[in-house]
Amino acid sequence: MKQKKQQDVKLTKQYPGLFRRLGAWLYDSLAVAAVLMLAGGVAMGCIATLLQIGILSLGEYQDASAYTTEHPVVSLIYTAYLALVIVGFFAYFWCKGGQTIGMRAWKLRLQNKDGTNIRLTQALIRMGTSAFGLGNLLAPFSKEKQSFQDTMAECEMIVLPKPN
Repeated sequence: MKQKKQQDVKLTKQYPGLFRRLGAWLYDSLAVAAVLMLAGGVAMGCIATLLQIGILSLGEYQDASAYTTEHPVVSLIYTAYLALVIVGFFAYFWCKGGQTIGMRAWKLRLQNKDGTNIRLTQALIRMGTSAFGLGNLLAPFSKEKQSFQDTMAECEMIVLPKPN
């Protein structure tokens, strides 16, 4: 019974077009912007606390924002922190449920060919090869209608069937 169900799923798989992929990408970029604002607020709160208790000193910097963006070491740490937040956002959603917020809105799912969730290594490969979403531009020209990052991470993006 289980094999028959998997065969039926394979026969009915639909792959997303470019506009559906870009729609999900746009939704996700808005969600990531909100998450980054929250992460920046947390970082500023931590810096304000460290300044208040005397562990940090602004020195020649005008304020905490200048300190995090202009200090040679702190700016690198802050940038790495924000990059880690972005990576964590996508890795969490792709590995746990196969969908980000934008993918859920556009009825897309990222999965392995057998329908299971992707692994963390696949998520990292997918992020590293996506070229900030430009890899999606190759999907219409791909034989299997998959983006460059999907091919490199050995996964696929499908359109979820409409609920009955």
